[in-house]
Amino acid sequence: MNGEKGMLYLVATPIGNLQDITLRAINTLKEVELIAAEDTRQTIKLLNHFEIKKPLISYYEHNKIVKGNYLIEQLLQGKDIALVSDAGTPGISDPGEDLVRLCIENGVKVTMIPGPVAAVTGMVISGLPTGRFVFEGFLPMNKRTRQERLRQLKDETRTIIFYEAPHKLPYTLKDMYNAWGDRRIALARELTKRYEEVIRCNLSEAADRYQAEAPKGEFVVVVEGQDQKVLMEQEKDKFADMSIEEHVEKYTGEGLSKKEAIKKVAEDRGVNKRDVYNSVMKK
Repeated sequence: MNGEKGMLYLVATPIGNLQDITLRAINTLKEVELIAAEDTRQTIKLLNHFEIKKPLISYYEHNKIVKGNYLIEQLLQGKDIALVSDAGTPGISDPGEDLVRLCIENGVKVTMIPGPVAAVTGMVISGLPTGRFVFEGFLPMNKRTRQERLRQLKDETRTIIFYEAPHKLPYTLKDMYNAWGDRRIALARELTKRYEEVIRCNLSEAADRYQAEAPKGEFVVVVEGQDQKVLMEQEKDKFADMSIEEHVEKYTGEGLSKKEAIKKVAEDRGVNKRDVYNSVMKK
């Protein structure tokens, strides 16, 4: 692990159960010259458990500019550095992404020591579709901004994954229900730990439950995407008061060719392209 410039190692650590760490992660933490941690209090427990003694420096959202520049200086001087989050994979919903960008800008090599990701773990055991999904991380804390983000996601057909803190969960679930109506949802907490729990229910049930009781632990919230058939019906309804000819003219007015417009109108209305073509050509 040496050369003209150092290397940044993004080291995934357990999200709960310490046995989930990989041998490669342990060896990397033992061999680097410095470990940068989102939460040094959490990381020191991990290092002590595996008898790893290395210099430790904090790197988190509120000091990422100063500490980021310091870490780049060390890397440029040839030191190898490991970056860890408080749990799971660094660079996901934490300032690790900023350090990666700085490394790339400064010609410093970055590599990944893969391991646990809470979002993926929660989704896989949620029982909801896993073929296509979107990760949203933490929603904005501001109520109006959070509600706007949820409105933007209303027509998302892929499974949606969020992270949420316990004190914010009741408000988030209520806002989700108000924005989207009822959907299937899974709430995963204490993942990989002794009291791991996954609550699978409807959004309305989840909102009611956590209005009545206080949530405990960090949550991975997995929500069913919008039903494609419902979305298609909504699209059809938008054009119910518009004739096929007007519909085609709408798209040609936006710059599409007549052929492209006819194809788009057929998709919007769920009809055959020939029917649209014949209707337009009659005029």
